[in-house]
Amino acid sequence: MTAAAKIQSIYRYPVKGLSPEPLQRAQLEAGETLRGDRLYAIENGPSRFDPALPRYQPKTHYLMLMRNERLATLKTCFDEAGRTLIVAHDGREAVRGGLGSPQGRAAIERFFAGFCADELRGPPRVLHAPGFSFSDVARKVVSIINLASVAALEDVVGAAIDPLRFRGNVYVSGWPAWHELDLVGQELAIGPQARLKVVKRIVRCAATNVDPDTGARDLAIPDALQRAYGHADCGIYAEVLTAGEIAVGDMVSGEW
Repeated sequence: MTAAAKIQSIYRYPVKGLSPEPLQRAQLEAGETLRGDRLYAIENGPSRFDPALPRYQPKTHYLMLMRNERLATLKTCFDEAGRTLIVAHDGREAVRGGLGSPQGRAAIERFFAGFCADELRGPPRVLHAPGFSFSDVARKVVSIINLASVAALEDVVGAAIDPLRFRGNVYVSGWPAWHELDLVGQELAIGPQARLKVVKRIVRCAATNVDPDTGARDLAIPDALQRAYGHADCGIYAEVLTAGEIAVGDMVSGEW
C-alpha cells in the first residue's frame, strides 16, 4: 500500500538552469512533461542541437547550476503568451527579449555572453524546439520531491535546506522520509484524474549544492546522501499515463 501524500507546491522551469515559476495548478498530458517545463535552454558552446530533429543531450551542453552557480543570482519571469523572458539581477531588470523572435533571442544571448563570459565554451544560443523538453533525462517525466526526505537530509547535513535546491515539479508532504524511493514501478493517482507511473529515482548532482537564492555553493548534498544512505538519490521521476489537472492541496495516492 502506498501512503497518501498532499501536494504542497508545484513549479515549472521555462528555461533550463534559470529560476522556477510557482503554479497553483497545472495540466498534465499523457506522455508529456508538466506544461511549459524546460521549454528552452541556453547553449554553452556548440552542441549541434537541431531544432528540426531535436534529441536528448547531456545537460553539460547548456548553462546550468551544476557548473554555472551564478545563474542562481538571476530572477527570471517568462510570459508564456508573448514568449517573453525577463531577467533581473541585483533587484533590477537586466534584459528582456521575446524568445519567438531573432531579435529577442539575440538580446538574451548578448546578456549571457557578458554575464557568463568566463564560463562559456562558445557564444551562448537560446535553444528551443516545439514539443521538446530540455530535461536531465531523455524520457518526458514529472519530478516529485518528498519534503520529509528533505527534512531528514537537513538532520544529516546539520543545516536548513531549501527544497528548491532539488528543482522539482511537485513537492509533497505526508509520505515518510525516503518512501518515494520505494515507489519505482508503481502507479500514482494525483487529484481526480491524473495517473502517473514512477519510473526512476533521481540521482543528485552538484547543482543541489548551490543556494537557489544567493548562488553560494555552500553545501555538499550528493556527498551527504552517499555518506548517510549509500546513494545520492532524492526524489522520483514519473511518467504521465492519464491526463488531468493537478493543484496545490491535491492528494497523491497509490490506490483508486
